[in-house]
Amino acid sequence: MKKLFFLIIVVWAMFSCGPQERVSKETFEEVNRNMEVKRLTEVEIIQEAMVWGDSISLEAQSLLISNLQKAISETGVQGAIEFCNLNALPIIRDLEKEYSIQIRRVSNRYRNPIDAPNQEELPLLEAYEYNAESGIKSDPNIQKLQNGEVLLYTKPIIIPNGMCLSCHGEPGKEINQETLQKLAELYPDDKAKGHQVGDLRGMWAIRIPKKEVVKRL
Repeated sequence: MKKLFFLIIVVWAMFSCGPQERVSKETFEEVNRNMEVKRLTEVEIIQEAMVWGDSISLEAQSLLISNLQKAISETGVQGAIEFCNLNALPIIRDLEKEYSIQIRRVSNRYRNPIDAPNQEELPLLEAYEYNAESGIKSDPNIQKLQNGEVLLYTKPIIIPNGMCLSCHGEPGKEINQETLQKLAELYPDDKAKGHQVGDLRGMWAIRIPKKEVVKRL
């Protein structure tokens, strides 16, 4: 727990005021005006971002799982893998457009290389990994980016049930040969096999503009 706390403090310091991250004057002034009119505090904004981040992550997960279950019932596991390859990202993009945010599923054991963590996400993901290895429960987290004008919501993604093991479990055991061939065809750099129910799969990383949170309050 001490290591997680230390990592979060370090990450906050790294990204809350980095000189390489600039915020437009217009955005900064708009947020300040709205905060003054509504008499909002930073604590209230962070709390709302946490609630909203929880809601978005649950909505995204529900959409992905329900569409995956439908694809499995209609075309089997191999067809569902093809469905995810083509449609998972567009499903996420639709949510991003709806809420004016950015959503990523991040993992060191990624299936698609685009899901590898960036420099902002890696320390937080490693903290979740440390907790998982140590049997410590991990909670969602908020970090400030771009001088506090973007709020990064993160939340661990856990393998929820046996259905997921049909393409994330042990090769030759939960994952049959036909599924392995399809995974090799579509994801030659796949690192997302060998999981068990309850394992850490990765994390949600949702970037929420502060001005969008203020609008909700």
